[in-house]
Amino acid sequence: MIFVTGGTGLVGAHLLFELVKAGKPVKALKRNSSNLSQILKIFSYYTKDYQKLFEKIDWVEGNILDYYFLEDALAGVEEIYHCAAMVSFRSSDRKKMISNNVEGTANLVNAALTQGIKKMCHVSSVASLGRLKNGMAVTEETSWIPSKRNSGYSESKFYSEAEVWRGIREGLDAVIVNPSIILGPGHWESGSPRFFKSVDDGLQFYTKGITGYIDVGDVVRAMILLMGDNNFGSCKNQRYLLSAENLSYRDFFNAIADSLGRKRPRFFASDFILSTAWKLAAFWSLFSGSPAVITRDAVSNSNHEFFFDGSKIRETLPGFQYRPVSESIKEISKIFLSEKNNCKSAKT
Repeated sequence: MIFVTGGTGLVGAHLLFELVKAGKPVKALKRNSSNLSQILKIFSYYTKDYQKLFEKIDWVEGNILDYYFLEDALAGVEEIYHCAAMVSFRSSDRKKMISNNVEGTANLVNAALTQGIKKMCHVSSVASLGRLKNGMAVTEETSWIPSKRNSGYSESKFYSEAEVWRGIREGLDAVIVNPSIILGPGHWESGSPRFFKSVDDGLQFYTKGITGYIDVGDVVRAMILLMGDNNFGSCKNQRYLLSAENLSYRDFFNAIADSLGRKRPRFFASDFILSTAWKLAAFWSLFSGSPAVITRDAVSNSNHEFFFDGSKIRETLPGFQYRPVSESIKEISKIFLSEKNNCKSAKT
């Protein structure tokens, strides 16, 4: 039996699809407030039999912050895929996000050790690695450095990953993946899918920063291959930075605009403009009572150039190749437009 956390997220939902499609027995964690219709929608992107595949998932309701629940839920489980994590770039969520992500991972590691589970895949992030500003690429060996400039998300992923390394020292065999920005179709109002919604809505500004991107299918494929019986023995207790290409934000948004048939963003958002924007958004949120649309953490690196080296996975798994980002953007755009048109048809 395979246990999956974070199944309602972008990576988790695509992972669940691939596992049940392959006939694997899967138990997935959900909260009582989880919206499973989002997973069903993602399944429908890839097969007409999405309802049958969805029904193969054994859902268990609980909370990753409840250790004793996890200990019971892991009974009979042989493998764990830990995809769950709170993601926020709002300063008001910082303490809660760090606490929840780290405590949840610690609970899962401890429960796995108690139940004698030896096989775990932890989805971390390049945010848990250091940053190099001299044009050199970040690798699995680049050390994270504590700093007040680190986002709360970065801090939460670093300390969450530290709990997995602690578990490894205590006898847990695990593999860690550190993806860059993950591209895939899903909830268009959050995460990377929101890039497509923003461009379609007429995004006007671009930045000159550079970062890494990877298709969600590549992330899931790498996870499953690393956990496979043929590879896990030689891959365990290591981390793998997953990134297909490094692109400027301008080129990235231009590619989305071209795929959607929309105008490209025209205006450069300098650091001054970005700083002014998040300060005004924070000021407005005090009066409106709603969360700020733009935050300092979200835009702090928008004009910085960071390069990521995702070659280790290719060297470890012969035959593994990343999907070109241009292909990912075209497929996601096609899904987005199809869904948008279906919504229009349903309203008329």
